[in-house]
Amino acid sequence: MPNPNSPRPVSPAAAPIRVLLVEDHKMVAEALGAAFEEFPEIQLVASVETLARGMAAAAEQLPDIVLLDRRLPDGDGIEAITRLRAISPSSRVLVLTGDANSAIAARILEVGGAGLLLKSGLLDELVTAIRTVAAGDVIIDPELLGGALAMLAGSSGPLGPGLTLRERQVLGLIAEGAGTDRIAEELRLARNTVRNHVQRILVKTGTHSKLEAVAHARKNGLLERP
Repeated sequence: MPNPNSPRPVSPAAAPIRVLLVEDHKMVAEALGAAFEEFPEIQLVASVETLARGMAAAAEQLPDIVLLDRRLPDGDGIEAITRLRAISPSSRVLVLTGDANSAIAARILEVGGAGLLLKSGLLDELVTAIRTVAAGDVIIDPELLGGALAMLAGSSGPLGPGLTLRERQVLGLIAEGAGTDRIAEELRLARNTVRNHVQRILVKTGTHSKLEAVAHARKNGLLERP
């Protein structure tokens, strides 16, 4: 029998979330870099000030998260999201902006961004957003979400091949605001299985995010949960 006084094995720490910061305001970049040092689960792998350097850093570092300023000296951050994701497909892009509206949110979702945050927000909100996006979810201010979904629903682009019963159930729960944990619990699925269903939904609907998939499904009448 094992000795009850023996030390318990220590499980290895989870790998940190690797973040690339693309921000041209030096004071903001330095402040965020210093702040992230207080959070061991976040590793700032590079901090650059232009889109061109961001592309190069993304190719070299393959970060989990790209924290991207919306306005940069050499271009629009939102327009660069598609290129960033082509360079590093596993990276998720979170846009930082000084102002936001539903049209901006819709643009970010349409090109495959994982969300947006106002620069005026609190550091804790940013850290929470990084964790949320790294876990596979999308983060959009609720006040902007309705308008963004309405714009995406009105865009062209048909849904792909029909969804399975399980995929429609998952999509219905996403539309209700459920995250991965709640979907897994309600449908009695493993978290990884939920993520796989979500990826298949995105492929079948030809969309880039869960919110965009919901908007398309609403437009095509596929949100009735069987």
